[in-house]
Amino acid sequence: MENQIYPCLWFDGNAKLAAEFYCSVFDNSRIASENPLVVVILSSGQKFMCLNGGPEFKPNPSISFYILCETINEIETAWNKLLDGGNVLMPLDKYDWSEKYGWVQDKFGISWQLAFGKFQDVGQKFTPTLMFTNKQAGRAEEAIGFYTSIFDNSSIVGILKYTAGENDVEAYVKHAQFKLGQQVFMAMDSSLSHNFIFNEAISLVLECDTQKKIDHYWEKLGIEGEEGQCGWLKDKFGVSWQVVPAILGKLMNDPEKAPGVMQAFMKMKKFEIEKLVNA
Repeated sequence: MENQIYPCLWFDGNAKLAAEFYCSVFDNSRIASENPLVVVILSSGQKFMCLNGGPEFKPNPSISFYILCETINEIETAWNKLLDGGNVLMPLDKYDWSEKYGWVQDKFGISWQLAFGKFQDVGQKFTPTLMFTNKQAGRAEEAIGFYTSIFDNSSIVGILKYTAGENDVEAYVKHAQFKLGQQVFMAMDSSLSHNFIFNEAISLVLECDTQKKIDHYWEKLGIEGEEGQCGWLKDKFGVSWQVVPAILGKLMNDPEKAPGVMQAFMKMKKFEIEKLVNA
């Protein structure tokens, strides 16, 4: 399964090093393509983009990746590799929701939630998880409704809320799953004190095969949000998206086309496919 929506991880010039590291951590992983700007990984059929973005943004746990591990050996092996040079956010232990679970931030700043379970529990190996903190705390349910209203064939799988006496605000989202197309996402609220919020260091790339789709998603996701350069925008919750043509990767991996394409898209906010193809 190659994703229509997939994460982009921002690195300070070491995207290739990070990509090689993740391929060594996760089974069934390989580098699918690379150019000086991006390295694309395929892991268990899911796509990750590693971007040489520079020092401007640093990843944080506001967007993490929930990983289903089907054996104890798998979870412990991945945990030990990710922990090397990283730090523990929640210890690898037994919890109410999993016989074995841990949350770790690796040496590059990317956060992973490792859980022992069955693949069919979610239907995919890696699940992007949005944590709504600080001024966004309490908006997870609103965000889920917003996203599922924009994408076709989307649905809310389930929303579990905090109840009175638990360690967060009653009616805040404790855990939720929702689908955008065939892809599962997770979300939660946290009113606890956190020194992070959504930023550009982890964004969601949305590939579109027509200009009509680019126009649609750019307009809808940008409602009350903020437009950026080169197909980037922030939605009203602060989550960053890249609305890009599906053909962009092919153009950027063509040594003859790439310089002109890059020069063209650096002048754009919303991408225009025809101008890129003719660049």
